[in-house]
Amino acid sequence: MQIQPNSHVTLDYTLKDASGGLLDESDGEGNEPIRYVHGYGMLVPGLESALVGLEVGDARDIVVPAEAGFGERDEELVLEVDRSEMPRPAEVAPGDELVAESPEGEEVPLRVVEVKSDSVVVDATLPLAGVTLHYVVKVREIRAATDEEVAAAAEAYEEAVAGYGDGDGDEGADPGLVQLGTKKPRESRQK
Repeated sequence: MQIQPNSHVTLDYTLKDASGGLLDESDGEGNEPIRYVHGYGMLVPGLESALVGLEVGDARDIVVPAEAGFGERDEELVLEVDRSEMPRPAEVAPGDELVAESPEGEEVPLRVVEVKSDSVVVDATLPLAGVTLHYVVKVREIRAATDEEVAAAAEAYEEAVAGYGDGDGDEGADPGLVQLGTKKPRESRQK
């Protein structure tokens, strides 16, 4: 059996960046092989398309450019917000991970990159955006996905496409969320 749409696939993997730095691996502590239903965007597009046609036991080195992985970095997603808008303004520190709410009601993960006396610089870019991904994969198992697995994969895909909120603004703001409104990119706010 080959990997094709509606196949349930199990893969062992190692993921490195362009300089050979280890980013993730299925053999790592607490990690597991990738298990997914093929054809529903459960993997980055460049990896999923490169797996089509592989069979059990096949091993491949797959290079996924940034645009077919997590996308390019977007410097407009580096924002400076008032420190008072942070959930715990006195405790915020570089490296903190927060969840913000966009004006459309979607949750947006943020990383704190700099803390100033009255403001905080946050980055909403995905951590692996702009990174060429180097996968080494080995196909461990392929089988026909069950109807339930296909339905769950399709539902997860629909939710991912639709976003995390319906954007109607009726969800109510979580007090632990940073509210993103009309914040300007960091560069345009500098004096």
